[in-house]
Amino acid sequence: MSDNVESLQLGLEDLLGEMYFARRSGDLGRLALLAYCEVRRWARVAGEQVLADQSSGLIHNSPHADRDEFIAGIDALIDELEQARARVVQRTRAASESDFASTAPGTC
Repeated sequence: MSDNVESLQLGLEDLLGEMYFARRSGDLGRLALLAYCEVRRWARVAGEQVLADQSSGLIHNSPHADRDEFIAGIDALIDELEQARARVVQRTRAASESDFASTAPGTC
C-alpha cells in the first residue's frame, strides 16, 4: 500500500515540475498536453475524479477566448494539483506510520 501511495506522490511531483516549467516557458502546447493527458491520467489513478474532470474540461471547453483565459485555467489546475499533493503527502505519512507501527518490536 505505501509503495503505491509513494509512487503516486513521486508521479505528482514530477508532473508538477513539468507543469511549472512549461508554464514559465509559455509552452502552451506542452501545457495542453500535460493538462489533458498526464494530469487526467494521474488523477484517475489517484482517485481524484474532480481533478480529472477539471483537466478534461480545460481542453474540451475550448476554444478559449484568448491566451490569458487558457493560462488562468492552467493556473487553477496547478493550484488543484498542489492541493492534491497535500492530500497525497498526508496519505504517504499515514501509510509510513502504519508500516512502522506494524514492524515495531513488541507488536504481533
